[in-house]
Amino acid sequence: MLAGKSLHTYFKMSRIGKQAIVVREGVQVDVSSGNLVTITGPKGTLELQVSPELSLSHGDDQLQVSRPTDQKRHKAMHGLYRSLLANMVIGVSDGFQKQLEIIGVGTRAEVKNGVLELSVGFSHPIYFVPPEGVQLVAEGGGRGRNPVVTISGIDKQAVGQVAAKIRSIRPPEPYKGKGIRYVNEYVRRKAGKTASK
Repeated sequence: MLAGKSLHTYFKMSRIGKQAIVVREGVQVDVSSGNLVTITGPKGTLELQVSPELSLSHGDDQLQVSRPTDQKRHKAMHGLYRSLLANMVIGVSDGFQKQLEIIGVGTRAEVKNGVLELSVGFSHPIYFVPPEGVQLVAEGGGRGRNPVVTISGIDKQAVGQVAAKIRSIRPPEPYKGKGIRYVNEYVRRKAGKTASK
């Protein structure tokens, strides 16, 4: 068993792995002899090198992942690669999106030539250059509205990683909640110190 993983996790991943991936209309799947999977859709193309220990079968509208044995390692890989491939199908057809809200007086967010400029309480603006394939849009700010940054792309992992990096620039503090947070994220608040009489 891999470190930090419970037995329940392996059975859950195994159940996920057994589910066929529905290939949506307009999406093309190509599987090479070395298990290199290329998925192309309206929004772009993604590639994934699947472990050669697993078998892939591709029909007209389904992609199926199979494992050679019921070893815990194979069960874990089975569910993992099935989830990654399913996310790729969604990504090239619909894409993924995360939104960040910036809380605080005088905060500002603007995108110029693809580069995000943030004013989040430091003495200088922060510039963030997204990786290729990830787009940033900044909206709001001023007149009592908090700026919102939208991160979008076809790669779920890249979108999530960029969102986490931007959030880490100024994570929400627990007293007044100022900082960068996911939209609708709950931030647990602490009571501030009160003056003693």
